[in-house]
Amino acid sequence: MSRFETHQELIAAMMARQAAQPVIETKDIDGVIRYMKSDKCKKIMVMAGAGISTSAGIPDFRTPGTGLYDNLAKLNLPYPQAVFELGYFRQNPQAFYTLAKELAPGRFRPTITHAFVKLLADKDLLEVCYTQNIDTLERRAGVPPNAIIEAHGSFATQRCIECKRPFPDATMAAHLRDGSIPRCQLDRLPPADDAKEHRDTAAESSETETDVCNGIVKPDIVFFGEPLPKAFFDGFPHTLEADLLLIMGTSLKVHPFADLADMGVCPRVLINRDPAGDIGSNHDDVVLLMSCDDAVREIARGMGWEEELDAVWAKTALATSGAPAGETTVQQELERILENVGNVVGKKEQAQTEIVDDLAGSFAMLAVDREERAAASGSPGAPALAQE
Repeated sequence: MSRFETHQELIAAMMARQAAQPVIETKDIDGVIRYMKSDKCKKIMVMAGAGISTSAGIPDFRTPGTGLYDNLAKLNLPYPQAVFELGYFRQNPQAFYTLAKELAPGRFRPTITHAFVKLLADKDLLEVCYTQNIDTLERRAGVPPNAIIEAHGSFATQRCIECKRPFPDATMAAHLRDGSIPRCQLDRLPPADDAKEHRDTAAESSETETDVCNGIVKPDIVFFGEPLPKAFFDGFPHTLEADLLLIMGTSLKVHPFADLADMGVCPRVLINRDPAGDIGSNHDDVVLLMSCDDAVREIARGMGWEEELDAVWAKTALATSGAPAGETTVQQELERILENVGNVVGKKEQAQTEIVDDLAGSFAMLAVDREERAAASGSPGAPALAQE
């Protein structure tokens, strides 16, 4: 339950914040550390974007030359964002699944920044982590699931785009490993508006063209034009409970995610390589233009948490036969993606368009929860991951 019971109370609180003296004394990282040490900072909300995953080897969307949107423009797609459009997915799901295979589970490791969010949770300081990312690295780092709101969904679950029924985790993991297109094998459902007619027809005929749905299965990530998950909106009260908002690795160009930054009544700290949104316009804003990993390590050092941070991060080490995290460069990953997806997608049109979305924070198909469940159920080929 929010401490603001009415809309009028919220407006009054926001006006009071604008009139108040700054609660972060200096507009630098030392000022942030002092505020975090104070008894005024007991609940921290995190807004995470693609920038917190780039040091794991996952390209972000917007960086010129290496950002995935920049490079997807080189593919034989009608336009780069088509790979995340439901209409195109229905026509050519192989493009998406070839891309997914190139960034398969087990190849990437959570970053120091993911570990820092886990450490906030361990210290009972994390109010909530809203993430744009679909890479599930917050889960892999051990952040409690009930403290994560995946604004654009994630690869942790999946369902048929036709009948909307869930698809088995182990079966999905196998498709991701070989880049094949998963299809629903459940019994075909009759259309809702003629279910009675269907039953009557079925009683008269024992044979049909197919007895299975055969719809294409899609991970539960948000494609262009799809609504955001209900959890995104249900989590709004968290913005009013937080004593500090850490905005990390996001350009704040995607709405309604970016609107979260304006809903609260607490100090806002932007940790990003570039300015974002209107952060810096309020008297209690702090803008730290630096890498997320460097910033959180410096904060942890100032808080006396650095050894704990390293210990949390050490638990995320990958235990697979593949290359260690970070061994393959971002550009190498992109070159392989471009080569393989370009061989699959059969269109020759290319158009350079401006892409307006950090969408999920990464294309990485790091469905760690799914892989671990698949391994536990005995599914062949599931990579062994270090235990949390």
